[in-house]
Amino acid sequence: MKTTKKKRSIGINPEEAMKRLQKMFKERGSKALEMARKEVLKEKIECKEAREALTYFITEYWHDLARPTLLSLVCEAVGGDPELTTPIAVPMILISGAIDIHDDIIDESKTKNGRPTVYGKFGKDIALLIGDALLFKGLILLNKATQKGISQEKMTRIVGVIKNMFFELGDAEALELQFRGKSEILPEEYIHVVRKKAADVEAHTRISAILGSGSEKEVEALSEYGRLLGMLIVLRDDWIDMIDFEESVNRIKKESLPLPLLYALKNPRIRSNINDILKRKKITKKDAEIILRVTYDAQGFRHYESLMKKLAENAFSSLSPIKHAQHLKLLVQAMLPEVNRTSQFLPRTTKT
Repeated sequence: MKTTKKKRSIGINPEEAMKRLQKMFKERGSKALEMARKEVLKEKIECKEAREALTYFITEYWHDLARPTLLSLVCEAVGGDPELTTPIAVPMILISGAIDIHDDIIDESKTKNGRPTVYGKFGKDIALLIGDALLFKGLILLNKATQKGISQEKMTRIVGVIKNMFFELGDAEALELQFRGKSEILPEEYIHVVRKKAADVEAHTRISAILGSGSEKEVEALSEYGRLLGMLIVLRDDWIDMIDFEESVNRIKKESLPLPLLYALKNPRIRSNINDILKRKKITKKDAEIILRVTYDAQGFRHYESLMKKLAENAFSSLSPIKHAQHLKLLVQAMLPEVNRTSQFLPRTTKT
């Protein structure tokens, strides 16, 4: 019976799960996002370019409904009032935005999802300053959360979680820098770093379980759930980046190689062929198409999909002590990529 339940949970159409999730994001996350925007926009900035960059990021680019929604759902899952999470959700939106801007600078990401990043639109210097401003604004608002009814004892625990998150995320980024331009990275090494990068999501689920006065068992269960959900989120982007050839080129040139490709590169013959492309000074869209084809033929996506399903199963299992976990399961289902669609993006030729 347990196996049947797992299969049924994972078998829900990810596209349908995502539609339901987007509706939930608007209902649960809009209030905190709007409050975060107002907090930022009321700041007076004399420099026109800095003001434009900050306004662009907080009003046009950073539509972070996911984190406040996750905080709301987890708090509710342990029997807490979701409204308790708003004083934490607002600063976390800004802190997470700052981290995102700094990541774009490190990765030299000029566009994401078809839109210019702050780094891509305003340059490194302005992006760095805007990221710093958002970080400090978020930390100041976090410090004021006790004025919104959150006890000092809970805030002490929450601040400790956020501190640990920062150190682990920084460690993950530093480790990932060592992967740049390398094709001999083992999938297991990459997955280890991905688990550390999932500290962001785990921090949110742990914080929310604390806010909802969950038991220690519930807090630990939801922390592990957050870690696994975070891994699914990070790894889902690996598939998306490979079928978006512009993103694929940026990954190859300036970041670590995506996991499906690392699986394919375990084959020495495949590695030899792909290395000829990876060593080129200029990597084109056609090169990215060839890499996608070779990865697909070498079963890289099959191994990737197997891992994603295993992570999802473990995430479902981690929720066993949680009574009201249906919405949290939906988050997992929505993060499973539709790997079977990869064939739609394959080129007809594999000539290198």
